[in-house]
Amino acid sequence: MADEIKIKKKPSRRGDDGHKVVSVRMRDELIDQLDILAESTNRSRNEIINLLLESAINIVKIEGEE
Repeated sequence: MADEIKIKKKPSRRGDDGHKVVSVRMRDELIDQLDILAESTNRSRNEIINLLLESAINIVKIEGEE
C-alpha cells in the first residue's frame, strides 16, 4: 500500500488572472462619453471603466452611516 498519494497541481486555466467578466447595461449616451474619454486618452473602454470604478468606490459614502 502506498504511503502517500501525489497529485500534481494543474496550471492556471486561460483567463484565470484574477479578473471576472461582468455584463452591465448602460445608456447609449454614457457609452458615447466613455468612448470619447477612451479615445482621447488612448485607452480601451474597459480600462476607462476600471479606472473610474476604482476611483469612485473609495469615495462612496452610504447615507445613514457614520
